Amino acid sequence: MPQPLTDRIALVTGASRGIGAATASALAAEGAHVILVARTSGGLEETEEAIHAAGGSATIAPLDLIDGDSIGRLAAAIGERWGRLDILVMGAAMLGTLTSVPQIDQKEFSRLLTLNVGAPQALLAAFDPLLRAAEHARVVALTSSVGAAPRAYWGAYGASKAALETLMRAYAAEMANLRDLRVAIVDPGATRTAMRAQAFPGEDPAGLKPPEAVGQAIARLLIDDFETGASIRVG
Repeated sequence: MPQPLTDRIALVTGASRGIGAATASALAAEGAHVILVARTSGGLEETEEAIHAAGGSATIAPLDLIDGDSIGRLAAAIGERWGRLDILVMGAAMLGTLTSVPQIDQKEFSRLLTLNVGAPQALLAAFDPLLRAAEHARVVALTSSVGAAPRAYWGAYGASKAALETLMRAYAAEMANLRDLRVAIVDPGATRTAMRAQAFPGEDPAGLKPPEAVGQAIARLLIDDFETGASIRVG
């Protein structure tokens, strides 16, 4: 029996670990061929090996998302090989230092905004033609509750997620009447990841849901489908 995402080409950023790796594995388990993107090739290879061991299909593409030229080259390579992109999941992000707004380091803030906001825009710019070439393209961007509900000492990260949400909703509105290209914003909620441990070092991770729960929720979202511009929180 064909799997729900059979023959779909998916690209997942941040796929070397955590929610990104779990999402890539979940999409591959449903039949998609997943292009794994992250900066560290070692983690990508581990994700790829796990997918292949489970009977799935994946290709690794190590690159630094802060380098816009690399994103363009990847889009060109995918366009030449497959001619389209069915699913784009943008999970790569950095937390940065949790500090008061006046104490935010400008160099770190610039890098954070580049990765958390600039890179998603660069991905949309590079892959928009391939998303339009797909029959039913779907885009998912991962956010955080601090993007909508500001929290003390989370100003830098929260600002980046607020900007990302605005960017994605604008893209959803732009595509709404052109073709079946839908955009969803997903808040994973409290999840057992390295970023969560960095933000809450004294927290017991045993009480948090694993990244696999979020990955499976995203795969189910893509299978069941959604209205464009939807904002979903994983319980």
